[in-house]
Amino acid sequence: MPSLVRLSFEAEVVAVLTNPESQKGRGLGASATPVAEAAASIFQGAVPVLTFDRLGAEAREAIAALAPDLLVSYAYGRIFGPKFLGLFPKGGINVHPSLLPRWRGPTPIPEAILRRDRETGVTVQRLALGIDEGDILAVERIPLRGRETTEDLAEMAALIGADLVSGVVADIAAGREKAVPQTGPVLYCGMLRKEDGQIDWNEPVMDIDARVRAYFPWPGAYTWFKGQRLSILEIVAYEGMTYAAPAGLDWDEAPPGTVLGLDKSLGLVVQGTDGLVALRRLQLQHKKALGWKEFANGVRDLPGARLGAISS
Repeated sequence: MPSLVRLSFEAEVVAVLTNPESQKGRGLGASATPVAEAAASIFQGAVPVLTFDRLGAEAREAIAALAPDLLVSYAYGRIFGPKFLGLFPKGGINVHPSLLPRWRGPTPIPEAILRRDRETGVTVQRLALGIDEGDILAVERIPLRGRETTEDLAEMAALIGADLVSGVVADIAAGREKAVPQTGPVLYCGMLRKEDGQIDWNEPVMDIDARVRAYFPWPGAYTWFKGQRLSILEIVAYEGMTYAAPAGLDWDEAPPGTVLGLDKSLGLVVQGTDGLVALRRLQLQHKKALGWKEFANGVRDLPGARLGAISS
């Protein structure tokens, strides 16, 4: 929560608004959001933490009583209506981890990885009634190497966002903000589902690689191995590469998803449509995550096994 920490030192925070507790874990116990936990640690009860199911009259009344000037939003996940935004004399700002208007919507980081964008970024925009349609107040670009995961980029974006928010809040307070309308092609991204992480071994190997990185840590990329779900946590794709099979084995006709062998320099080698995929870190259903060597030591008959079919 770098932005919240930064603002706690540089501005007067009158309240923290986050989502209500959710039911998590096998026991389905109530769990506060990370934002609520961070706020409790930072402010030690001196600042109220508001958790409304909806931003209706009750929420508006509670917030109006605090007489806030500015709303700062980061990954809140809800649309603010005109009545709610009207509570803030200086309006609202939102931190969005993309180069707007590219990838408006809830999942810009995984979308940038899936599409293998050459760059992404962090934008601070004015809150508008439409999804991520507000004018741009600050932006920082992030070049992509093609090895980032969503976890990596989310952490980077949080740190960059804190710096940008700090400057924007200071500019608004001093009356020197400069808002620029969004320009360029408008693209949207949607919500993620758990099943989105399932690997299709008939996709190009670089697309499989991007899927694993985009969906780490959630919803997680996975396939099926002997009827069990096998989470794929880390891979390296080799477009156009072929694999020299051990003596006595012929992989020329091996279908995509076939485990070709264990290679000490690559990992657990799997046949793709246009190259090879080397699995580097895996997690079998109900087991702990393992490097490929440790995983292979505990599994029989890996070479020749077919990944992807739930009944295999």
